[in-house]
This record gives sequence, structure tokens and C-alpha cells, in this order.
Amino acid sequence: MSRIPKLALLLLLGAPLFAAPASAQTDYAGLGAESVSPATLEQFRPKPLPPEVSRRIQSMLDLRAPGTGLLAPDGKRLFFSWRVSGSDQVWRLDGPDRFPVQMTGGEDRTLPLAVTPDGKWLVVSRDRKGEENPGIYLQAVGGGALKMVQHLPKVQSRFGAISRDSRFLYFTANDQKPDSYAVYRYDIASGEKVQIFNEAGLWNVADLADDGTLLLVKYTGSQSREYVVLERGGRVTTLFGQGEKENYEAQFGAAPGELLVSTNKFGNFQRLYRWRAGNFTPITGELKWDVESFGTDHARKRLYYTVNEAGYSRTHAIDLKTGKPLALPWPADADHQLVGSATPDGRFVTLAVGTPKAPRQSYVWDWQTKKLTRWITPSAPEEDTGRFVTARLESYPARDGTPIPMFVRRPPQCEGAEAPVCPVLVHFHGGPEAQSRPGFSPLWQMFVDAGFIVVDPNVRGSDGYGRNWLDADNGFKRLDVITDIEDASKYIRSAWAKNGVVPKVGVFGGSYGGYSTLIAMTMFAGAYDAGASAVGMANLLTFLQNTAPYRRQLRITEYGDPEKDRIALLKLSPTTYIDRLKAPLLISQGASDPRVPVGEAVQMYEAAKAKGAKVELMIFADEGHGTAKRENQALEWGHILRFFQQHLQ
Repeated sequence: MSRIPKLALLLLLGAPLFAAPASAQTDYAGLGAESVSPATLEQFRPKPLPPEVSRRIQSMLDLRAPGTGLLAPDGKRLFFSWRVSGSDQVWRLDGPDRFPVQMTGGEDRTLPLAVTPDGKWLVVSRDRKGEENPGIYLQAVGGGALKMVQHLPKVQSRFGAISRDSRFLYFTANDQKPDSYAVYRYDIASGEKVQIFNEAGLWNVADLADDGTLLLVKYTGSQSREYVVLERGGRVTTLFGQGEKENYEAQFGAAPGELLVSTNKFGNFQRLYRWRAGNFTPITGELKWDVESFGTDHARKRLYYTVNEAGYSRTHAIDLKTGKPLALPWPADADHQLVGSATPDGRFVTLAVGTPKAPRQSYVWDWQTKKLTRWITPSAPEEDTGRFVTARLESYPARDGTPIPMFVRRPPQCEGAEAPVCPVLVHFHGGPEAQSRPGFSPLWQMFVDAGFIVVDPNVRGSDGYGRNWLDADNGFKRLDVITDIEDASKYIRSAWAKNGVVPKVGVFGGSYGGYSTLIAMTMFAGAYDAGASAVGMANLLTFLQNTAPYRRQLRITEYGDPEKDRIALLKLSPTTYIDRLKAPLLISQGASDPRVPVGEAVQMYEAAKAKGAKVELMIFADEGHGTAKRENQALEWGHILRFFQQHLQ
């Protein structure tokens, strides 16, 4: 007999659940910086940090590596993103370990998207103040002014593909309707833009064939996808995913009529297949882990796919013609093995190597000469990163006995039977369809240096452990597993206590992790001694009512419908349990956030303040869903560290 979730059973029986308090009702509307007054922004402007704290944060932010990068078609240049100027900008290397040339500048986040196959143009994306309404631009590969393709207020313009002859650029945009994306073709030479597809839905360009045929994907839920083919003449052919809830990721294969597809339709884990005329033929064998990503070069010579093995990335290569595996030169100590971009002919490919002891390093592999060359030297000024603590994979038991995986970083002085009881910081990731991973982390090392044990759980609902784990918290089922949040603290207090001394435990997270923090501090009050929430949802109902239209549809499939599931959403909202809040709480938020409206942070702060709780609020006027600018990152992380030192040590 299948198990009925607790809330669903109560609804079936007609049992009263609870009366939603006034604090659970909406008292704000809209999103973005215009939804709050200048006085509110000024009131909650982050305060300056003490110089010694700021210096330490700034030094850790200098331990970084650029993005993996995009290779020029001839393999002689590499374009990549780097935040060394204070915000993400585009840089260029004209050879291995050369001095980088800055291509873009200013305060707006700018990222490289593609290089045209003829090697003449770089395609870049530019966003303003974290609004997540990016524009698309072209820039000559030698540098110079940006040429706008499209950048409109309150519109997302998303890059899709470049034609093999470098004539056309394809992109999608919600410029017709805020909750629907049309497909456009842009002529690079003439600047002419033509709309070629405008069916309702959250559409994106998945791939482009040499003959101009487009593979389009429609996002129908947090995990579900539908795929169609759009031919040059406008004919649309449906492929798969229509009316389903399975996850698909697809692109064109090497042979006509063939697709490469990653899906969990036929089992618990995401697996890679060849698709032809409705038939799926496995490429990868039976795996106990998900294929988390895959791709090919433009020539469709080689397939690269990455398997998520308990949080560690393992990337493999296959010859698409013969189907035989190909060896890649990965070092033995790599936590993460990642492939970036390949040249159109497939000869060169970028490889990124992540270890626990150094910033990520980027290489270029030459399939013809079998030579591996490092192109980017990571930065680690004034720091011996060899001393950094390696995350260990451990687990804790949920109340129903399910082992919950967690990565643990312990300061050396906290190791061993004779070591003192150290304070613990539990970090819940965002998503919720995301995953905490091991690897190099200057910011977590900063907390380790301050004497904290840092714990990264992957509670049920996290990605990387198969479909059953991922779907365990969908809708009403969230009430059955949200207790994983409380169980982490219960285990730590019990298992890590010594001689009657129980560790103090704090909780932190961003986005859904911020929501998890607020739930930990309210629904599970007493489990944690202090909490810091960044861009977290305080009320799932008001969040869904006010988030950006393109987000609302996807989030409803994860949390529930504001009309049909109103009671459940309130049952799962931190503001519903505000009367229980007792421990100190820090809230941080970007004013321009299109995902979690700034009103979520304000209403949580005001509700907590009205109950006499110890609560702080920081609002960054020039940020969106998380801090992107260096000075704001230093302020946010500095105050989080200060807050936990104040309340846990």
C-alpha cells in the first residue's frame, strides 16, 4: 500500500489543520528595487565592517580562479569570465599562461557565451544590478565596443546558438509576454531580427543542426521538459516529454535523425541514450549515479559526459562514430573533472580540474598531439592553500533511519578524542534541486580558521542521488522530509558532544537554503542557536504570488499551487511559526532580486521584530539573488562571520 503524505491524509479526512495567523498573510506586492522605498533601503543598508574583519574577507576573496573559458576556433585564444575587477567581466588569453587582456568593463555583470565559428565575434551577456534581465551583445574578438543584439527593460534575452556559417545568432526572449519566450533569428551582418517561433511556454534553444533545424526545449516544471524540432520552413515536430513529468536533456547526435538524450524516464538515475524515431538505446551502462551533464563538439566527433558520484564530478569521453571510450588526462587528486568548450573541429577541448587544496586550474587538451597544456594560472596571494581542510563525506540518520549524506570540514584543533567541543555551522544549499559539493572553498576555510566545524548536508530533495531522492520533497511530501533539517542538529548535538558538553550549532543558507534556515529557526525552534538566511523565502504563498512570472510556473511544480494548495503552502511557511522564534537571526537580501522578492525579507524582519526576537536585516540596493559585486560579498560574508562568532563562540 502506498504511503499517503500526512497533510494529504488530513485533507482527505476533512480535519482542521491550523488557523493561518495574521503574520502569514501578504502585506507587500511586487518585486525589484521599485517595490521598496528609498527610506527602507537606507534603513537596512549594510554597516561597514571593522577593518581587521574586512581585510580577512578581502584576502580570502582573492583566492580564486577564472571561468573555464571558450576556445577560439583555431585553439589559439581563450575567452573567460573573471571577477578580479570587482564584478564578472570578460577576459582574453592569447596563449598559455599569457597575461590576460580585459575585454569588457564597468559594474554590470558580463559573461562570455560563445565564439562564432569564423572566429570573428564573441557573444556576451550583460545584466544590471542582479535583475536577471540580461541582454545579448557582440564584440569583436580583438576587443572594442559592444554591439547590442537585444537588451530591453524587464526582458530576459537568452542566447541559443550560432549557425555553422556564422551568419545567424538564435536567441529567446520574453518580450511579448513575461511568462512566455519567443524564438528569434538575428542576422549578424545586417542586424536584422526575425521572430521565427512564438508558441506559449518557457522555450529555449537546445541545439542547432548544420541545415538550420532547431531543437527547442519547453520547460514545464522544475524538472520536466518537452522537446520539439523546428525546421527552417517553420514546420514543428514533437519529439518527447509532452505531458510527462520526467527530466530530459537533449541535443543533436552525429547521425541524421539522431539525438543524444539524458533522462531518468527508465530508472532512478539519469542515464545517457541515443534516440531515433522514438526509440531510446543506452549509451552509458547501468549507473548508481546521475549523468549530470553532457555535450559534444560542433563536428559531433566526441561525446563528453559527467557522472555525479556522491558529489564528486567524473567526466568521460566517447568516440561518437565507434562508441569506444576515450581516455582523458585527469590527475588522481581531482575532486572535480569538468569539460568546458571544444573547438568546432573537435581537436582542442578545455579541461578544468578542481582539488581541495587549490583554486580550479584550466587546461587545453589536444586530441591530435595528445598534449595537455595549462592555460590559466589560479590566484592564491599570501596564502598557503596546502593547509586547507578537505571535506569528508559522512552521514547522519534521519528520524526514519534514512542516512543523509553530508560533507564535513573540521579544524585541526577540533579533531580527536581530546579536542575541545567546537561550534558547528550547518549550511543548507539552495535549489532545492541542487547539491552541496566537496572541493576548494576559501569562504568555508575562513569559518574553519575561525574555529567552526562546517557541515554541508544533502537532505532529501537534493540533486545527485537519483530521482527518488530528488522528488522526495515535492508538494505535500515536503512535510514528510523537512524534518531532515532538524535531525541534522539533533545528531550533531548528540554524537559530537563530549563529557557532557554539547556543541553550539548555527544554521545558514541562501535561496532555498535561506528558506531552510528560516524553517530551522521557526518550525524547529530550539534546534539551532543562531541562523543567517540569505535571499530566503519567508512565506511560500506570498513568494509565489510575487516572484517573476517566468519563475512562478516552475516553482509551482515544486512547492504547490497558490490557489489549490494554499493551506499546505502556509503550513510550510516560516512566518506561520514566527511565535516560536527565539534564537538570534540575520537576514540578507538583494533589492533587485527577481526570484525571491525583497518583500520576503522585510516581512520576515518585521514579523520577528514584532515578536521581540533578536533579528538583523541587510538589504543590498544594487544586488539581486545573492551578492555578485566584490565589495558587497565582503560585507555580506563579513557580517555572517561576525554574527556567528558573536552568538556561537
